[in-house]
Amino acid sequence: MPAISTNTAANAAVRYLNINSQQESSALSKLSSGSRITSASDDAAGLAISTRISSDVTTLQQAATNASQATSILQTADGGASNISDILARMKSLASESASGTVTDSSRAYINSEFSQLTSEIDSIASGTRYSGSSLLDGSSAFSSGVSVLVGSAATDTITITLSSLTSTSLGVNALNVSTQAAANTALGTLDTAIDKVSAARADIGAQESRFNFSADSISTQTQNLQSANSAIKDVDIAAEQATLSSAEVKTQAAVSAETAANQMPQYLLKLLG
Repeated sequence: MPAISTNTAANAAVRYLNINSQQESSALSKLSSGSRITSASDDAAGLAISTRISSDVTTLQQAATNASQATSILQTADGGASNISDILARMKSLASESASGTVTDSSRAYINSEFSQLTSEIDSIASGTRYSGSSLLDGSSAFSSGVSVLVGSAATDTITITLSSLTSTSLGVNALNVSTQAAANTALGTLDTAIDKVSAARADIGAQESRFNFSADSISTQTQNLQSANSAIKDVDIAAEQATLSSAEVKTQAAVSAETAANQMPQYLLKLLG
């Protein structure tokens, strides 16, 4: 029933105008942000899942950096161990030369001089092979007992780096000399053992490095899959949201026109009094 004191039609038009305007604003917000969830009320459960996934992705990205740093540490250690291996091979060559009966004692003195310098160089390389200020091969850093590297999103996702000490003392060559034929013969056997120790240490370094490489590949795959899952939950469907926006715009314009017409109704009713 038409009435002058209460414009029911106008009130209804305003109510629908507010609803349509809210839908239009929501659609514009989602389109401009690219996110389907711009507030918790859009999808409370989806927001909780998306937040957790985003947290895991961030952690995995840092884990990838951790794995890369660990690989760099192992490569640095292997470079030092390779140099020590080369030195031991040269020392064995010198010991073999000194053990020959064709070499005189005076020549052995010259050979022993180089041999002693090479022994000192082993220690120099062991202490000088450093990463971020920590010596890797002289047994003085935490790497000798094991350092855990986080390579996942949980505290238990770790790989331990352990590096052997490769000093002249730990290799048993610190007291060797080749100043005599007998000493040179003794040195040959000890150097073989030292070379085997360095080879075993390098093999262990290589195995750890291989594990970190596979871990890095796994982290990359996990990150990609989680980002894809998060996109399915959070990212807006542009086509669907654009359709919603277009519909809301038409409804808003219709509500404005309806309110204008409703506001004119009392004017028409007043004419009945004339």
